[in-house]
Amino acid sequence: MPERLVIIGSGPAGLTAAIYAARANMQPVLFEGFQSGGIPGGQLMITNMVENFPGFPEGIFGQQLMANMRQQAVNSGARLLTEDVLEIDLNSYPFKILSMSEEIYTADSVIVSSGATAKRLPLESEVKFWGRGISACAVCDGALPVFRNKELAVIGGGDTALEEAMHLTQFGSKVYIIHRRDEFRASKVMQKRVLTHPKISILWNKTVDEFLGETRLNGLRLKDTVTGEFSEIAVTGAFEAIGHQPNTSFLKGQLQKDEQGYIKTAPDSTKTSIEGLFAAGDVQDPHYRQAIVAAGSGCMAAIEAERWLQERAGI
Repeated sequence: MPERLVIIGSGPAGLTAAIYAARANMQPVLFEGFQSGGIPGGQLMITNMVENFPGFPEGIFGQQLMANMRQQAVNSGARLLTEDVLEIDLNSYPFKILSMSEEIYTADSVIVSSGATAKRLPLESEVKFWGRGISACAVCDGALPVFRNKELAVIGGGDTALEEAMHLTQFGSKVYIIHRRDEFRASKVMQKRVLTHPKISILWNKTVDEFLGETRLNGLRLKDTVTGEFSEIAVTGAFEAIGHQPNTSFLKGQLQKDEQGYIKTAPDSTKTSIEGLFAAGDVQDPHYRQAIVAAGSGCMAAIEAERWLQERAGI
C-alpha cells in the first residue's frame, strides 16, 4: 500500500510537517537525507547559537534545536529514514520515490522540504573559520555579541548582500561590502541606501583570496580583479551573500520553478504545479530563509496535504 504522506527533508520545515502530519494520524515517512544537500537537519546544524527562534530566551545551539525537533517528530509517530532520495516519478500516481538503498516507495502525497544550500567560496580557510566569524546569514547571526561594535564585511553584490549590509549597520561599527565588479546587480533603491550610508564602505573589483586569523576570523586578504594587487582589511565577521542553491536535483525538472531554481508555490499556499505535491521551507523561499518561516510553512504543508487527501474520497 502507498504511504499516505512522504516528506523529503529534515530541516525545520520537514520536521514541523512531520509533527503535524503524525498528530493528524497520517503516519508520515520522512527522508531526512544522508549526504545530498548537506547533513540531515539542514543549515541549523552548522549554526552555533540560535537567538531568534521563539521560545528560547537564552538562545539555543542549532544542533540542539534540530535534535529537539527530530525527537518530537519521532515521539509524535513519524517514521524517519536516514537516506537520500535519488529521484521521484511525478508522472505516475501514486508517486514513486527511489531511495539511495534502491528501494522504491509509493506515496499518495509528498511534501518537498529539502532546503537550499548556501553557496560558499572554495577556500580552505573558509572551512576553518565557518561558524567562527564566517556566516551565510546576517539576520541569523549579525546581532551576536561577538559582532557588536566591530568592523564587518559582506561578500556579494545582489539585493541580499546589500540588505544584509544594511542589517549589520545596526550592530557593527563599520560594514564593508566586497564586490567583484564595479557596479551592483541589486535594485536601484538598495544601491542608493548602501551608497549613502555613513557606516558602509564599498570595495569594488575585489574578491576574497584568504580568510585570516588564528582560532577566529580577524581579517581578509583581498585580490583586485583588475590589477591583481593584494590588500588586507581587519574584520571580526564576514557574511557571505553569494546566493543559495535549492536542493531539487532529484526532481529532474518535473515541476515549475522560478528562474533561480526555487519551487513555485501558489500564493498563500504550499501547493505546487503538481497535484498532491507540496513544497515547504527554503526550497520554495528565496526571500526570508529563516528557520521560523520554514517551520511555519511546514505546518501549512502538512495541513494542506491532509485536506487534499481528505478531498480524494477520504484517503
